[in-house]
Amino acid sequence: MFKLIAKPLAALVLALAVAGPAGAQNLFAPVALVNDIPITEFEVQQRQRFLQLLNAPTTDRASIIDAMIDERLRDTLVRDAKLEFDSAGVQRALEDFAGRANLTLDEFVSALERAGVAQETMRDFVLSGVTWRDYIRARFGNRVQVSEVEIDRALASQGNGGGSNIRVLVSEIIIPAPPERLAQVNALVDRISQSTTEAQFSSFARQHSATASRDAGGRLPWTPLNRLPASLQSVILSLAPGEVSTPLPIPDAVALFQLRAIEEVGAPQPEYATIDYAAYYMAGGRSEATLQQAANLATQVDRCDDLYAFAKGQPDSVLDRVTKKPAEIPQDIAFELAKLDPGEVSTALTRSDGQALVFLMLCKRTAVANADVSREDVAANIRQQRLSGLAESLIAQQRAEARIVLK
Repeated sequence: MFKLIAKPLAALVLALAVAGPAGAQNLFAPVALVNDIPITEFEVQQRQRFLQLLNAPTTDRASIIDAMIDERLRDTLVRDAKLEFDSAGVQRALEDFAGRANLTLDEFVSALERAGVAQETMRDFVLSGVTWRDYIRARFGNRVQVSEVEIDRALASQGNGGGSNIRVLVSEIIIPAPPERLAQVNALVDRISQSTTEAQFSSFARQHSATASRDAGGRLPWTPLNRLPASLQSVILSLAPGEVSTPLPIPDAVALFQLRAIEEVGAPQPEYATIDYAAYYMAGGRSEATLQQAANLATQVDRCDDLYAFAKGQPDSVLDRVTKKPAEIPQDIAFELAKLDPGEVSTALTRSDGQALVFLMLCKRTAVANADVSREDVAANIRQQRLSGLAESLIAQQRAEARIVLK
């Protein structure tokens, strides 16, 4: 808990304003009033000099006055809440602040005073920030909850740097190829490979593809190149727009791809350290009954962990929960995962010579930049961002209701 103490600089300003000579009156006259609480010229000049010594990015007079108006509003809220900050807490806050410059508190205060900055200026600045932070946590902390899904999403984001800035528009055809139909499928694939237009390829997709994209003519949305399996990236990059890849054999099927467009985007797309997914194997392959069961299951699961309940009582082999580096994931699975967001499902693949339908769900991706970041740290960062947003909204509301007079 913290106990608010009297503001030493405000007391100093008042004393000087009353006792100082006539020439000092202008220095300690208000330049702004916030609900009748003054901000003086002395305080503005002190704050400006203090921030310049700290190499702050913004030290112009107008910005400092604006920031001090917000500070007065914050201090009023903290005071009205009657929160307490003890002397030991004050000392720790000041020492921590000085420590950022690799100085003791005494050394830091001495350096400020040599530069013409009163130690009370530092004290007010530091305590205003610390008490406001604790006030916001006390007021809004219980309202800020961070879900596991939000943590997964944050871990999947790249942040700054790394990754590729290429994305592609691709159309796909995946044709089931059980052994008894292999010759027939190969003949069909040869015909599709001769496609010279998007319309031709899309027509084949609607007739023969086993993927969810068949109704769209096999057309997939813009996809970051580095979401695709590395082996498929090289295939796609070797194509000119409109060209069709050579047939790619995958388990129980054959795949073909047509490149429709390729472009560079402004921000690099993430590179992933690991991808977490679940594969639930359903007897019956691509039979109408099994596909309907898969469609029903998709409406009942939101997360990969939900699949454990449906696999309960069955052999362990019916459910794989996998976390692998992208290069370690089978190509056909990696391509399907590239189309999915966490929690989404694909039923395009089969195993066991077509006798088992793969109910494939993406659990999460972890960007290379976040491979060593703990979930606790991510949650704390998200929580702090939300608290900051609530704090900004609260001050905006206080400004709208306050009496602010600029002299």
